[in-house]
Amino acid sequence: MQPIPTDGSPAAASALGAAALAALEGRGPAVLPTGPDDRAPAPDLLAPVDDDVAAVVTTTGSTGAPKAVLLPATALAASADATSARIGPPGRWLLALPAHHIAGLQVLLRSARAGVPAVAMDLRAGFRASVFASAAAGCAYTSLVPTQLLRLLDAGGAALDALRGFTAVLLGGAAADPALLDRAAAAGVPIVTTYGMSETCGGCVYDGRPLDGVTVTLEDGGRIVLGGATVAAGYRGAVSPADRAAFTADGFRTNDLGAWSADGRLEVLGRADDVIVTGGEKVAPATVERALLAQAGVREACVVGVPDPEWGARVVAAVVGDGLDADALRAAVAPGLGRAAPRDVAVLDALPLRGIGKPDRAALRTLLAGT
Repeated sequence: MQPIPTDGSPAAASALGAAALAALEGRGPAVLPTGPDDRAPAPDLLAPVDDDVAAVVTTTGSTGAPKAVLLPATALAASADATSARIGPPGRWLLALPAHHIAGLQVLLRSARAGVPAVAMDLRAGFRASVFASAAAGCAYTSLVPTQLLRLLDAGGAALDALRGFTAVLLGGAAADPALLDRAAAAGVPIVTTYGMSETCGGCVYDGRPLDGVTVTLEDGGRIVLGGATVAAGYRGAVSPADRAAFTADGFRTNDLGAWSADGRLEVLGRADDVIVTGGEKVAPATVERALLAQAGVREACVVGVPDPEWGARVVAAVVGDGLDADALRAAVAPGLGRAAPRDVAVLDALPLRGIGKPDRAALRTLLAGT
C-alpha cells in the first residue's frame, strides 16, 4: 500500500494520477490518497491488500466515522471506460475537485487512460472561478459539485464561457436543485447529472440511467441497490456489521431511497436515515427542500429534523439567498406541504458543508436545535 498525500496543488494531483494509473495497470502498489486535513493513516490501512485492489479511498463519513473502501482495478477501469462510452470520445479532463476523493481520483484516471493527463486546478486557496476559467483551456470534460456550478454561473464572464466550452460537465456529490439545472441548461452548459458513491467507484448512474455494466434495483420501500462491474470489493478496517452487510450478492445496498420516473429514469429521493418522523408521519426532506427552492430568491435549502418533546421531531429548514424573509417563506410553502411544512425556517449566509460540497446535516441539526 502506497499512501499518496495531496494538498490541493497540481503537482500533488499529478503524482497521485501517475501512481494510481500504475496501480490500475499492475505496475505499482495500490494507492491510498490522503487529503491535507486527514490524519496519518492507521496501521491497518497500510497493510498489504489483495493484488486486484488498485486504490483504497476513504468516504466522507456521511453517517458515523469515515470508511475505507477497497477499489479493484477492474472496477475502476470499468467505471472510467463506461463513462467515456456514455459522454463522448476520450479527452483531457480538468480536475476541479480534491484529488483524494473518489470523484477527483476518477478524473485523474479517466484522463490518464485517454493518454492525456488531466489539468489540475490549484485548490490550495480554495475553489476560484478565475482559476477555473484559466485552467479549462484545452479540456473537454470536468466534474463539479452543485456549489461549484452555482459559483461559476454567478461569476459569469470567462468562467461561464469556460463551462460552455466543455463537451460534458459531470455534476454530482450532492443533489442538485432543479432550478440550478434549468439555469445551467439555459446558459448552454452541457450538464450530466451523476449518482454514485465511493463504493461504486463514483458516479455510476448518469442522468438517471445506469452506465453500461451497472444494474439498479429498488427494494420494497424504495432503497437503492447498485450492482455490476463498478462495485467495490468491500471495506478495510473496523466497520459495523451493518456496513459490511451492505455488500451483497446483488451489489451495494445504499442508504438512499429512489423511484422510477415515467420515462424509466432513477430519481433519488434522499437518504433513508434523513427521513423525519414527526407526529407519526414520515417527511422526506427532499420534498420540503424542492418547495423552498421554488421560491424566489432561494439559492440553497436544507431540511432536517430536530428533537421535539411533543412531535418526536420537528421539521426545520435552513435557506441561503438574497432578501429572504423566514416567516414569508414558511407561509408560502405551508399550503402545499401540509404537516410536512417546516415549523421553523432559518436564513443563513451559507450552509455547513462536508466532503466535496454535500450539506452537513448533522452540523445543521445541531445549529438549528435551539430554534
